[in-house]
Amino acid sequence: MNRNNVYILDDRGLLYINGDDAKEFLQNIITNNIENVSENRSCFSALLTPQGKYLFDFIIIKHKSGYLLDCEKKIIENLYKQLILYKLRSKVDILNLSNEFVVATLTKEKFLELENSKDEVGFTLKFREDPILLDPRSDKLGARLVINLEKLYLSIKKLGLEVSNINEYYNYSHKLGIAQIDTNNLQDKIFGIECNFEELNGIDFKKGCYVGQENTARIKLKDKLNKRLFAIKILDGEINSEEITSENKNIGKLLINNKNPFGLLKLENKNFNFDADLRCGDAKIKVLRPNWF
Repeated sequence: MNRNNVYILDDRGLLYINGDDAKEFLQNIITNNIENVSENRSCFSALLTPQGKYLFDFIIIKHKSGYLLDCEKKIIENLYKQLILYKLRSKVDILNLSNEFVVATLTKEKFLELENSKDEVGFTLKFREDPILLDPRSDKLGARLVINLEKLYLSIKKLGLEVSNINEYYNYSHKLGIAQIDTNNLQDKIFGIECNFEELNGIDFKKGCYVGQENTARIKLKDKLNKRLFAIKILDGEINSEEITSENKNIGKLLINNKNPFGLLKLENKNFNFDADLRCGDAKIKVLRPNWF
């Protein structure tokens, strides 16, 4: 990504969780530790089923007296409904601010030019009263600015940025092995820990109970992580099947089938042969090795 590029992620949505019980409410249901979230620290986290399967993932940002949840816009209504189910009698207000605020990403280099910035994933500061943070999943994804739509283009001008095509950003995210588009296709099909959330700083194994914690901890402690979500590159042909094979042997399943596909692949002794000849239907494919593997 070019140093002065900015990508306006109009496919992202924002929920705002506020109220006397907001902190405790989130702590009881999410995979990460809300105690570590502050004005200067944001985190990546997820909401799982009671069995530990994936439901939603999001970035949590402290903002004023509450918390912003930055997530894929197409799933935001379902996330809202799920949070309402858990709310019960908690003193919590949940607002959808997607029509008022937007997420924009810029490079890590540009972020580090800001006064008081730090080269730490999740580090957060204010830019003209709006939160800007180094992506808590990976600093290679750059920084995220959460800002009111009315101030967006003035702030872009102040930062000396040039608006670029968001496909460039998502192609780069795909190469890093980080799924951000059509994540609803993962719901209830894959364990949260298989989504590489530990490597992306999205699970705190030292915090107390949360929804799905028991199975997540069991897979970790008993060393039963035998599958992982990996990015897939199409080398030739067309994907017309979910089955991923190597020498006619099933080794995985395609879960996200778009311009930046992802599949759940079986590991052998915790390893994967990234040089193997693989097929998915009529397509010849390659599994991309993420830098953390």
